[in-house]
Amino acid sequence: MTSPQSPQPVAVVTGASSGIGEATARTLAGQGFHVVCVARRKDRVEALAAELGGTASVADVTDGAAVEKLAASLDRVDVLVNNAGGAKGTQTVLDADLDDWRWMWETNVLGTLRMTRALLPKLIASGDGLVVTVTSIAAFEIYDGGAGYTSAKHAQAALHQTLRGELLGKPVRLTEIAPGMVETEFSVVRFGGDKARADALYEGLTPLTAADVAEVIGFAASRPSHVNLDQIVIRPRDQANATRKFTRPE
Repeated sequence: MTSPQSPQPVAVVTGASSGIGEATARTLAGQGFHVVCVARRKDRVEALAAELGGTASVADVTDGAAVEKLAASLDRVDVLVNNAGGAKGTQTVLDADLDDWRWMWETNVLGTLRMTRALLPKLIASGDGLVVTVTSIAAFEIYDGGAGYTSAKHAQAALHQTLRGELLGKPVRLTEIAPGMVETEFSVVRFGGDKARADALYEGLTPLTAADVAEVIGFAASRPSHVNLDQIVIRPRDQANATRKFTRPE
């Protein structure tokens, strides 16, 4: 991978091979950013980068060496979108699968830490950096069977919010995006590939799309440098919270 060598602003988007990450890469490219698309799935991320005129980085945010290599390859970073993450399983605390918990904490929390820590010097050097962290309403709500995911998202949000204070006086803005129900591959992964079960979650309601969330991320990225959108919560109209939603009869 080669770093872009132009005055064009650079946005790094993790989890860019699908869903919110892919939609965000498209949105930011449309706003004039050179987008570095980061994901594990080589074919998807390379195709997206080629389509957008961006740069593909086949990397896993849980791999410290891969993250450091990515950071070293970039001369400039103006925006970082920490989007890589996800959920696995719906077990109760009593029946918790420790491997699922480790994956969720490694990806959501430590992955965000690795990427942010590695790119912060370049974000500061840009003179107008922005860190967007995509958490979830699970970052401030809880529900039965979700302790592994909600605890990881709470921790991810705490990491991001702590940076808000630690970077005061530095030319870096921090925006947390906390979506509710978004129809992406998220639930398919959580349910171990059971697409029918994932689809059933959205029956009778209109969920958010990845593009809906990406549009808000693009809005945050386009604000003047003195404007910091600290936290944006986005839910579909049909959802009140993590456990309460409105469904229409089919």
